[in-house]
Amino acid sequence: MVTAIVMLQAERQRIQETAEALAGVPGVREVYSVTGDWDIVAILKLAQYEELDDVVTGHLRKVEGIVRTQTMLAFRTYSEDLLDQGFGVGLDEGREDDRR
Repeated sequence: MVTAIVMLQAERQRIQETAEALAGVPGVREVYSVTGDWDIVAILKLAQYEELDDVVTGHLRKVEGIVRTQTMLAFRTYSEDLLDQGFGVGLDEGREDDRR
């Protein structure tokens, strides 16, 4: 399994529509709107490395509103439990909907 993180800058007035369109691209597992220099982050999960070109340069290129992208490949995955601990800081442990 290949994991790629794609950071995207979008036209300001089209961020929501662009993010929604990205969520429908094959291979895109998660899409987040974020703060900072980038507007959107997409997490890709692909069966083979060769699919990266199809998704990033084939499908993403056709999504309206994208101004710029930067793609990073993940080379190691850490335990999801550890990731949940980091992202769950400050959440009430008893509230299940806070962790979604």
